Amino acid sequence: MTQRLKEKYNSEILPSLKERFSIGNDLAVPKLEKIVINMGVNGAAENKSRVDAAARNMSQIAGQKPTVRLAKHAIAGFKLREGMPIGCAVTLRRERMWEFADRLISVVLPRIRDFRGVKPKLDGRGNYTLGLGEQSVFPEINFDQIEFVQGMDVTFVTSAPNDEQGYALLQQMGMPFTDKDADSNK
Repeated sequence: MTQRLKEKYNSEILPSLKERFSIGNDLAVPKLEKIVINMGVNGAAENKSRVDAAARNMSQIAGQKPTVRLAKHAIAGFKLREGMPIGCAVTLRRERMWEFADRLISVVLPRIRDFRGVKPKLDGRGNYTLGLGEQSVFPEINFDQIEFVQGMDVTFVTSAPNDEQGYALLQQMGMPFTDKDADSNK
């Protein structure tokens, strides 16, 4: 596995952010801490095998075995009981995190049909969540073996203290944000 994005962070992004935000210590410069991939499975209450299929797909995408998420509360309207499996999630750190981020930014996002960029909306603490409509945009997934189309959320957790620094970090990593000015005029 190549560490292209990590090498780019250490050689280009870190010095650039350090200078831009006048940060004295390298350890205080915003960095990517982890990536969390979450998949809530539609129809999991009726068909328990859907969670297993989603976990297999996520394992192929992330290169790491996901944990199955259980319902915390019973909701009668959804025929959901407490403790039922309803989704899966995986947390990527270190090498797998850098490799996944590089693959997502350079391979997966450009494969999305009619892709014009992602919205530049961070959570107020420098973290960014991106929703993907289906798992088939990942090259690891064989389109013929997909049992059902399932979306997922990918959260980039950074050490940035605010949205400005988090946005600058993700933008320099290559995240294809739509133009902030054009987005605010809508």
